[in-house]
Amino acid sequence: MTSTEQKIERFIAALTSLGGSAGNQRLREELGWQDSTYQRIKQQLIDDGRIRAGRGRGGSVALTAAIQMPAAPNVAPEPKPARAKPAAATLKKESVSELDYADKLWKTADKLRGNMEPSDYKHVVLGLIFLKYISDAFEARHAALLAEDPQAAEDKDEYLAENIFWVPKQARWSHLQANAKQSSIGTLIDDALRAIEMDNESLKGVLPKDYARPALNKVMLGELIDLISGIALNDKGVKSKDVLGRVYEYFLGQFAGAEGKRGGEFYTPRSVVHTLVEMIEPYKGRIYDPCCGSGGMFVQSEKFVNEHGGRIGDIAIYGQESNYTTWRLCKMNLAVRGIDSDIRWNNEGSFHKDELRDLKADFILANPPFNISDWGGERLRDDVRWAFGPPPVGNANYAWLQHIVHHLSPHGFAGVVLANGSMSSQQSGEGDIRKAMIEAGVVDCMVALPGQLFYSTQIPACLWILAKDRSNGLVLQSKLRDRRGEILFIDARNMGTLVDRTRRELSDAEVARIAATYHAWRGEQDAGDYADIAGFCKSAPLDEVRKHGHVLTPGRYVGAAAQEDDGEPFAQKMQRLATLWREQQQEAMKLDAAIEMNLKHLGF
Repeated sequence: MTSTEQKIERFIAALTSLGGSAGNQRLREELGWQDSTYQRIKQQLIDDGRIRAGRGRGGSVALTAAIQMPAAPNVAPEPKPARAKPAAATLKKESVSELDYADKLWKTADKLRGNMEPSDYKHVVLGLIFLKYISDAFEARHAALLAEDPQAAEDKDEYLAENIFWVPKQARWSHLQANAKQSSIGTLIDDALRAIEMDNESLKGVLPKDYARPALNKVMLGELIDLISGIALNDKGVKSKDVLGRVYEYFLGQFAGAEGKRGGEFYTPRSVVHTLVEMIEPYKGRIYDPCCGSGGMFVQSEKFVNEHGGRIGDIAIYGQESNYTTWRLCKMNLAVRGIDSDIRWNNEGSFHKDELRDLKADFILANPPFNISDWGGERLRDDVRWAFGPPPVGNANYAWLQHIVHHLSPHGFAGVVLANGSMSSQQSGEGDIRKAMIEAGVVDCMVALPGQLFYSTQIPACLWILAKDRSNGLVLQSKLRDRRGEILFIDARNMGTLVDRTRRELSDAEVARIAATYHAWRGEQDAGDYADIAGFCKSAPLDEVRKHGHVLTPGRYVGAAAQEDDGEPFAQKMQRLATLWREQQQEAMKLDAAIEMNLKHLGF
């Protein structure tokens, strides 16, 4: 049975267990799927006539009469990620969604910020969320061990075996919460963080130990502790981890928005990360990000594995970051998710001090800083990584692309976010490098993104999907077709909706459409047949790319979208529009005359 068939059977089984009909949100939570997967399977079942869409807030679905059954079929459930519950102390049982919950917490925390700069405040808040997480995880494991073997409860190895940090008594959240209103609370937090670092080698140098500084309002600090104390209250283990991880991720995004351009240095918007992960499907193997920021690519990869019934132990996380403060955010972000990783830091960066020189990764996900001019390229003219030509010293875009290709395993895939200029630039030899990459067959797909997706820049961006060997390969146990001699172009510039005055997001359905198009084109099992769509996607042969001078801008290849015919004959439409124009001209003359008369009455 294929993966899609299994999901279809799970969908039917879950819907049957809920009485044959259910709201979309209720059923999706029962299945534990992301919205893109849920919508894809739901639409297929509607098209097959096995379910029908209903009404109601948020929509619903029901089994059609033809397949109503008294009991659920005997289908073994696929593993699914645990769902976090709202905090019992802060939200009622009929709580709002997780996103609304995180937003409420954010708004409360932001009010407490006062005049403190967001760039400073984020370390205060995120450090406390991290402390709450590791304390909750420790307490849950400690209680379980006490019930089984009280002696084992004091054995650090029992916690390390479950990827749980050891938390000494003076560092546990209950101790801090009890002293939240004391003037010494800042010192107590710093002491707690030092004690945790001392007992956990992997956290040394990671935690922000400056809560005792005089400039930090201790009343605000106590109120923050009270606020965070409500997160995941009374939940156990993975549920607590899940909700705290979601809150941490949401707060990272909000801080990035508050910091504007500086926020883009540590955070890639969720919808962009989601698109990359859904396209290259990092299901099993080594995952690498050479400029990992706060670790969003890794968190989304973990979600992907969970959603598709995989095992987190099947992926290994590797990364490097040159900004020490951002590296600390990344280490905490992954720890809050319980993700084991090898994240390196040095202030020279991946170009000049490649910490993972021998790594060959199965999947690489990266959002390098756009168009960096001072990357020190003049000192790396003959580097082994420049297989397609030395990149210009005034722009690092093609240095990033070649560094990434160099680190791919023989059958590896990469997804890279770069500025649009990288698709067409001819400056300083960039066109020659791009030509060499195309002719070598490492460029699999190009995606033009809509503008306004990023906090840090309004520069339009694109996605480069790279593959070391496009002759075949396995993805999710599905053999791919031979794609040599062609490149897929996707133009997604008209996608996305504005979420505020300056920023746009891709919806889950739009992400699913982009990913499904790529999967069908590369020949994944159960992905359906691929077809060019005017204005959206085109599979271009290499000869056509050569005719365009090896420029990779999707708009050159996909053409214009087909215009829908409204059924009105051309002559009739022109007559109607001409009549309307003349009527409006007459109305304009009347209005001009009325304005002139009023001006004369006023003496002008």
